[in-house]
Amino acid sequence: MTSFYLSYEQREYWETWLSRVSRSFALVTPCFEEPLDAYMSIAYLLCRVADNIEDCYQPYEWQQARFAEFKQLLQNPELAPSILANWLHEDWLGLDANQTRLMQPDDGLMLWQIYTLIPNPSRSIICHWISVMVEGMEKILDTQQEPLLLERHNIRLLATENDCNQYCYYVAGTVGHMGTDLAIAHYQFNPEVATQLLEGCESCGRALQKTNIIKDFVEDLGRGFCYLPDAWIAEADGLPLLLQGAPRSWMKMVLDRVMSELNASVTYVTSIPYESPGYRLASLLCLLPAYQTILLAAQQHEIVYA
Repeated sequence: MTSFYLSYEQREYWETWLSRVSRSFALVTPCFEEPLDAYMSIAYLLCRVADNIEDCYQPYEWQQARFAEFKQLLQNPELAPSILANWLHEDWLGLDANQTRLMQPDDGLMLWQIYTLIPNPSRSIICHWISVMVEGMEKILDTQQEPLLLERHNIRLLATENDCNQYCYYVAGTVGHMGTDLAIAHYQFNPEVATQLLEGCESCGRALQKTNIIKDFVEDLGRGFCYLPDAWIAEADGLPLLLQGAPRSWMKMVLDRVMSELNASVTYVTSIPYESPGYRLASLLCLLPAYQTILLAAQQHEIVYA
């Protein structure tokens, strides 16, 4: 196995920044065996850099330029000092203080230095899947490409259920593939187990993303976005977009569709061999809170969209 060593300072860096950007994922990563814990954490932080570019209140052309630089960094992380120095002079409009700091040299450079240390094939896996994610984000932001975004009541929303599935693939299904490929490389799963996991990883990521769409519905509306498809919103006469509630039957329809994907994700977790307890536990810690979220949404359906 290729050696991978991080200094105390480097390990403290990714643990600190993971806690800042996602307390929930920071609880999951200690479950992984070394060095998979570091690979997963660095990959997650790199995904957040991509998210920050997508979330910036800047024109599409500006975002395209930053995405191009980001993809350069994935291929050639030694460019980080110069690119992050240029990013220092960009206006990261819409990001909070921590998000902005991750994009700049003082706090962002070490992320790329650690990424450089990750050996292949793991670094190639991270590079490939985050590149696919970024290409998807560019399509989402481009109004001329699928998945299509419409506008209702000054809110941008996905047009159809297929557009919703495409969106979830780009921002979460890719993460499912990346995490699974990293685990296969780390644990050296036999071909049968690897095939089972690869068959279920995309739906697993998609299910978790759709759960987040329900959980963050009001917050996303505040940002001018709705990630539930317009075709679904129309069935509730557009009331959720106005935060005027939704019929119980409509809420049940939405939750049932997410639950069907969550239930399929259980097969993914049970396919993980017992000989890989860290990965199995980490996967459970991602899945169980999603069930809790759906339960709370069902119990409080009258206020979820109000």
